[in-house]
Amino acid sequence: MADLHDNPPFSSAAQDHFFVGILFDMDGTIIDSTAAVVKHWQKIGEELGFDPEIVLQTAHGRRSIDTIALYDPSKANWEYVSHIEGLIPRQYGADAVEIPGARRLLGSLEGAKVPWAIVTSGTRPLVTGWLEVMKLSHPRNLVVAEDVTTGKPAPECYLLGKARLGLSAERAPGEVLVIEDAPAGVQAGKAAGCKVLAVATSHKIEQLKGAGADWIVQDLRSVMFMGLDETSGQVHIKIRNAVEE
Repeated sequence: MADLHDNPPFSSAAQDHFFVGILFDMDGTIIDSTAAVVKHWQKIGEELGFDPEIVLQTAHGRRSIDTIALYDPSKANWEYVSHIEGLIPRQYGADAVEIPGARRLLGSLEGAKVPWAIVTSGTRPLVTGWLEVMKLSHPRNLVVAEDVTTGKPAPECYLLGKARLGLSAERAPGEVLVIEDAPAGVQAGKAAGCKVLAVATSHKIEQLKGAGADWIVQDLRSVMFMGLDETSGQVHIKIRNAVEE
């Protein structure tokens, strides 16, 4: 999480930018399910016989199937991983909170039929479960852990996200906005040819800068949807109170 004493303040002037689509990470970007994830890995650690504290140091932004493969390869299959992740929102739903500004931003994008999607390291049951429990807008397109062979920081997930929005991989660099919270996700978005806005909800500003984020804000209250030009397909986004360069 950002340390406001050691890092620059979130104080830059408002900036207007235009994109043709927006791709969101899920945990740490739209919701904060840290408390639920801790309880989940404590339970799985007891069942499979590993130290959950070690896992929690590296699990954020990483696919569960890749983590479990390190400790019990026999359980590293989508049937098992989808099952255990699908239980998280049902068992620990009260432990998650929305990132400030997420509900407003997603609702405004969906209401205007803006091309947007969620691109996450979580499984489909996990993502849809959280959206239902939190009563947040559902995108028409999802890219989940099961859809890719290599997780973040590889760009595969965001390239697939662009494709699912009907955007070719050859689009001019920066025409798609990725919104992320983790350095691995920032790297994946940049490698996929996107502009990346990072929210400093789970990592330090210097980590996000080092990963290549184009803008860093405190949370989604700093990201405003201003309108969609239906002729050009341009999505007008205003970014305010970003970290000063």
